[in-house]
This record gives sequence, structure tokens and C-alpha cells, in this order.
Amino acid sequence: MNYSDYQHILFEKRVPGILWVTLNRPEVLNAANARLHTELVKLWGTIEADPEVRVAVVTGAGRAFSAGGDLQLVEDAYRDYDEIVRILDEARELVYNMIHCKTPVISAINGPAVGAGLVVALLADISIAAESARLADGHVRMGVAAGDHAAILWPLLIGMAKAKYYLMTSDFVDGKEAERIGLVSLCVPDDELQARAMEVATNLATGPQHAIRFTKRALNQWLLDAGPIFDHSLALEMLGFFSEDVLAGVKGLREKRKGEFPSAQGK
Repeated sequence: MNYSDYQHILFEKRVPGILWVTLNRPEVLNAANARLHTELVKLWGTIEADPEVRVAVVTGAGRAFSAGGDLQLVEDAYRDYDEIVRILDEARELVYNMIHCKTPVISAINGPAVGAGLVVALLADISIAAESARLADGHVRMGVAAGDHAAILWPLLIGMAKAKYYLMTSDFVDGKEAERIGLVSLCVPDDELQARAMEVATNLATGPQHAIRFTKRALNQWLLDAGPIFDHSLALEMLGFFSEDVLAGVKGLREKRKGEFPSAQGK
């Protein structure tokens, strides 16, 4: 895909060799519908293919980074085998495409980051959160297992005890706490976020390119070595789309309350 092919992502080239990437569905807090989810999968190949780009910075339009997946997308997938397989394949490609992307990626997390948006925010090589950012892996709240990136990345970043707590409860963590526990690289005041991201991007863009990219490649081997864990977690997540719990989870999210899950009801 070329930059002009994207419907929900904006691109701006800045010197020296920095591509500013903005998720652009602000009316729904940049939630990923089917089109944006596909664009997030293809994005990393497009960036890597551009010889003018040495660093990419990803952020969200408006007051959110990304509110995750569109709930209608989840409802449409319920017990639809072909659609579930399609989502599985895209979710898998999103993670591996980011890991394999040679171009350094910085995330400037300017608000809520959930679901597919959280994948992008945390799999970035350097993640910079605003103090008001709110991060959560909402899979369990939706009634499915924490698949996507979480099983391989969170224990590596914050340890197993914290990972189990946040992934099994779907609790939110703000920018300051995310930095304290090691979930993100940096946290800065909201009004300094873009400037700090640009400062870090400029440092990388003007540094030794081969050394920086090879360092990224070597460190990402930790994630690739955990590939079987990721594939397992993703399969378990997709299994949840055949359960009535997922509909209860979506209903709860729509009504801004905890879902009334059939699997938790007394027999």
C-alpha cells in the first residue's frame, strides 16, 4: 500500500527523515474498524519501503491514541468461523509485522490506548505516554482471553505478577504508573508529549542507522523466541468468539458496566 491508499491514517514527513503517523478516526476515539485494523497491519511494510523515512512516530488524532477495536466488528465475528479466522490472521500479522519492521518506531500515547491501539502503542520500540494516558488490555473485560501482544510482551516488560494482575482484571494504568512499572519507556506532561517524541525521533534519525536498526533486531529476538506463546494466546482468544461471554462483554462495554457473563452464573 502507498500512503494515499490509507483512509484512516494521516502521514506527514518531517526533517530529518521522520514520518509522523496519525490514527485518524477522532469521532470514535480512533477505534479500529475493519478498515483501520487492516491498515494497521499493512502500515509497517509501507513505512519500511520508504527510503526517506528513518524513524516513524505514531500518535492519535484528538483526545485518544486508540480506543481499541470497534465493538460492531466483534459482534459481527460472533460464531462466524471465516471472520474469526480473518481476524486471527490479521492480529497475528499486526504483531509480527511490527516486530519485523526495520524502521525504528516511536509511539506518542496521547490518551486512552486499548485493544489494537495498545498493540501499536506498546510494541513500538520506544513508547512515550502523556501523564493523562490510560492503558488497558480489555480482552478479559470483553469476555475473551488476552491474545494479541499481551502474553509475550507484558511479562517481559513488567514481570509476571503485574502482567497477570493487569491482564486478568483489565484494569487501566495511567501514564505515570505505566512508566513506574516499566510498561512504557517514558512519561511526560501532556503538553510536552509531541515535542518529546520529536526530540527522541530526531536523536534516532541523526544517529548511526545500521547500529540502531541492528540493535532493534537483536532485542526483538526476545519477542520472536516467544512466538509459540503468542500464537497459543491468539488461538485461545479466538476460541472466545464462539462463547456467549463475548456478547455479554460487548453489551457491558456498550452500557459502560461490567458484563454479566454466562460462564460466571451459578448452575
